[in-house]
Amino acid sequence: MRTSIQKLGKTLMGPLSIIVASGLLLGIVSILQNPSIVGETVSNAVIIQNFIGGVREIVSMMFALLPILFAVSVATGMAKDDKEIAGFAVVIAFIIFHVVIGYLLGLNNITAKTTSVDYLVEHGVTQIHAFEISNAYESMLGVFTYRMGVFGGIIVGLWTAFIHNRYHTKQLPTAFSFFSGNRFVPIVIIVTIPFLSIIAYFVWPYFNSAINGLGGIISKSGAIGTFMYGFSERLLIPTGLHHVLNQLIRFTPIGGTATVDGQTVSGALSIFNAALASPHPDIDTLRHATRFLTQGYHPFMLFGLPAACYAMYKTAYLKQRPKVKGMLLAAAVTSFVTGITEPIEFAFIFISPVLWVFHAFMAGLSFLLMTLMHVSVGNAGGGMIDLTIFGILQGTYTRWYLVVLVGLAYAVIYYFVFKYVIEKLDVKTPGRSAESEESEAAEDVPSNDDLGAAILNALGGRDNILEIDNCISRLRLVLNDTSLVNESMLKATGSMGLVKIDKNNIQVVYGPKVEHAARSLKKEVRSGTLIKK
Repeated sequence: MRTSIQKLGKTLMGPLSIIVASGLLLGIVSILQNPSIVGETVSNAVIIQNFIGGVREIVSMMFALLPILFAVSVATGMAKDDKEIAGFAVVIAFIIFHVVIGYLLGLNNITAKTTSVDYLVEHGVTQIHAFEISNAYESMLGVFTYRMGVFGGIIVGLWTAFIHNRYHTKQLPTAFSFFSGNRFVPIVIIVTIPFLSIIAYFVWPYFNSAINGLGGIISKSGAIGTFMYGFSERLLIPTGLHHVLNQLIRFTPIGGTATVDGQTVSGALSIFNAALASPHPDIDTLRHATRFLTQGYHPFMLFGLPAACYAMYKTAYLKQRPKVKGMLLAAAVTSFVTGITEPIEFAFIFISPVLWVFHAFMAGLSFLLMTLMHVSVGNAGGGMIDLTIFGILQGTYTRWYLVVLVGLAYAVIYYFVFKYVIEKLDVKTPGRSAESEESEAAEDVPSNDDLGAAILNALGGRDNILEIDNCISRLRLVLNDTSLVNESMLKATGSMGLVKIDKNNIQVVYGPKVEHAARSLKKEVRSGTLIKK
């Protein structure tokens, strides 16, 4: 079950990449609207305004399509084979799912008209209660249905993946053989998805109330709620389950609900992007949404963890410093520029629980401090790119300078804490292992042409590999036997760390080069060649 949840977390990253890219576009557009940066003439130019309007329309449509994007991403990500068929089937499933719900609502005279605020007020409902009722419904691809957000997409995606994995190889009797295999999947979807819709019709109102209640608790908990989020998110890093927590905060009512330009928006990242796309963004709405976004990451991603890398370098044995200098510098730069931190974190998380808990506490404290200081820097990256576009270039209302001040303090704290703990407890961070282990792991990194073969050899050969996948920084592998993995050989391929989940599931941390590592390994598996041990 843990493996399935991890895989689900990975699939949720697909839509996030699209939204982050859209957010960057919005950030650039908002700079063009800032007369203090580009001047009144440029910010008010007709061509600029038309360009801004076009960008807003595109981004608004991307946000509206989030549920179906999640559905496609989950279905194709959870499908074991023939993923394109799962992608085709899930579109059918998504439409039928909401059509059936809309039909059931219509039978009970619940329509777009009868749930409008004006209609409800005319029939004696208070305006506040009328807004609450109206916000529970929406039109999805022209179909009136429950406002389920990304939850609807995830549910449909999971069901489609289940049906696909179960029936995509199903062989029917000869007379019906044309409908066997992949063709059978959409047929089963059409037959079964209405039953899922019926269940959702009755269950969703209760689930929605629970989610909104949880979101209300987190919202009322203020800075303490942001501390718990930051602490839990970093504590979950080794398991990969932090992706699930992130998406719940970013795209569901757990991360807050707000009204932007008359539209109800749920999720911290969704609210931030919607407010940023508004012709007249509300500063308080932006600031409330960013509590769970990049402003909490910046102090430890831009300052703390790079300082930890320097501490690891300074505590490395003198003979081994030249070997780890390049690796630690690359990891520090990656964290600073892009916000990808796992190459650093995996250098100490598994060998020092003290540093792991310290890092998680500092992450929670970072979120708490940014909230108390009313900082307002959004998006979902965490690196210098986000701080520049969504902080520095947006103006002083973001209070980006407080991020830098806190970050500088974080750099000092991280450096001295890491240095003290590593030396006091003799933590075997990079550059502090035995000479024999270092020499074994310090073999020349394979060339691009040989990388896949080297990884395959380290994993125990082709017969040991069942599934190959990757997220933003890790190879996610299903093996016949993880005990056959040679960790030293993996380090020689550029691996920064290893997570053995159980006897079949393993994750190998490569950082930004993970896409190349995954492609090389898949190519090598298909090629039929293998280096002799």
